[in-house]
Amino acid sequence: MEPPRTIRVVAAVIESEGRYLITQRRPTALLPLLWEFPGGRVEDAETDATALKREVFHRLGVEVEPGQLISFVSHPYERYVVDLYLYECRITSGEPAPLAVNAFKWVTSAEFDQHPFTPADEASMNKLLGMG
Repeated sequence: MEPPRTIRVVAAVIESEGRYLITQRRPTALLPLLWEFPGGRVEDAETDATALKREVFHRLGVEVEPGQLISFVSHPYERYVVDLYLYECRITSGEPAPLAVNAFKWVTSAEFDQHPFTPADEASMNKLLGMG
């Protein structure tokens, strides 16, 4: 049996006035209606920063400036492994709109547990909460 494939995923931690921008996956997506930090898969020959800009714009219609890496987790799912890299980001242009997500919200870190997150995002929460 061959090892499961690894998918490199980047996500943006966008904070404003003590609130974080989270997005809800569409009902037709894998892991439907779970919450996550906005982002997506890094394509071949693409840098993390380029992927972050592309994915966040695609999902929310805003331009972001990626900053430093906050955390990394490798999370095994049934058929693949997700290597999730969370980056500090700031919005440089636009207002968020749910273009390719079911919904988005600005929440405090204390409100994270009121939203069911994807397992990989959940695993990265402890590192993020340790930032404070």
